[in-house]
Amino acid sequence: MTQNTKKRRGLGVVLIIILLVALVAGWIGYQAFMGPSIATDEEYFYVKTDEPYESVISRIESEGILKNPTYFNYVAKAMDLESTGIKAGRYKLSKDLSNRRFIGNLRAGYQDAVKFRFQNIRLRQDFAGLLGRDFEADSLAFLNLLNDEKLAEKYGFNKENFFSMFIPNTYEIYWNTKPEEIIDRFSKEYEKFWTAERKAKADSLGMTTQEVSTLASIVKGEALHQDEMPKIAGLYLNRLKKGMLLQADPTVIFANNDFTIRRVLNRHLTIDNPYNTYRYKGLPPGPIMMPSIASIDAVLNYEHHPYIYMCAKDDFSGYHLYAQTVAEHLVNARKFQRALDARNIKK
Repeated sequence: MTQNTKKRRGLGVVLIIILLVALVAGWIGYQAFMGPSIATDEEYFYVKTDEPYESVISRIESEGILKNPTYFNYVAKAMDLESTGIKAGRYKLSKDLSNRRFIGNLRAGYQDAVKFRFQNIRLRQDFAGLLGRDFEADSLAFLNLLNDEKLAEKYGFNKENFFSMFIPNTYEIYWNTKPEEIIDRFSKEYEKFWTAERKAKADSLGMTTQEVSTLASIVKGEALHQDEMPKIAGLYLNRLKKGMLLQADPTVIFANNDFTIRRVLNRHLTIDNPYNTYRYKGLPPGPIMMPSIASIDAVLNYEHHPYIYMCAKDDFSGYHLYAQTVAEHLVNARKFQRALDARNIKK
């Protein structure tokens, strides 16, 4: 074998080694930057407001977010993540997410909004708890705002009827949004909801939008079936027009602060509370629960009829029997009372 042949072979081996090294380096680089990097089954990674960089990186490692933390740290340095900083937020994780994309999201704050949906909320502390569960701020921060009379007045409400500003629906809001900004968002949605048409209908009833919502909360408390809401609304409006007590059982339950009551008894009716519509005429000071859109629209589009009494049907279907006179009502009431006794429902 000639000297030239040996040199060529040696050069070929070196080139092969260089090529292999380049391929390995390329593969490692691809895995580090572009390859799937997420190991956890968690759906989101949360970065708190003002959380130090070192704390975020430490949690990424300790919580088992990544397949290879070494790769992540290498890419973070290459992308100068520490200098640019990590934005607070709720970041979507998926098995195909690369370090490059994950770091890019953290740098730019490309987070997933919370799809916040609520309905059937009875008390403001329940609502505060729900907000505290889904957003960064804790429930106490939200409860303090819901109980803040000056804040309520800022939006045209008082402490008692402030709860009616929150229209049950689905809202997309970023996880780390400040509580005050979240409340403001609900105010804007309230203004959108109360269109000129809805306001005109409220005016025709001689009611403010807050009063409509308060009555709607009673309608919602009475109705198990949405299709009966306009009829129930019509009955209470008839009572209001006649100057009669509303005598709505859900208001008594609210006044007693006992939501386990299944059968309203005389002892429940004696409580001296402005929400007890067996003792106080007109609407209560505010909603007894968060009214739904359906119940608000049921009041605005109430069914016209002559009824002023109603009683739950004795078949426990959730519907009601209606009456114009006390005599008719008492017949219906006795049927229902016998049905309750038959089922041994005493309270």
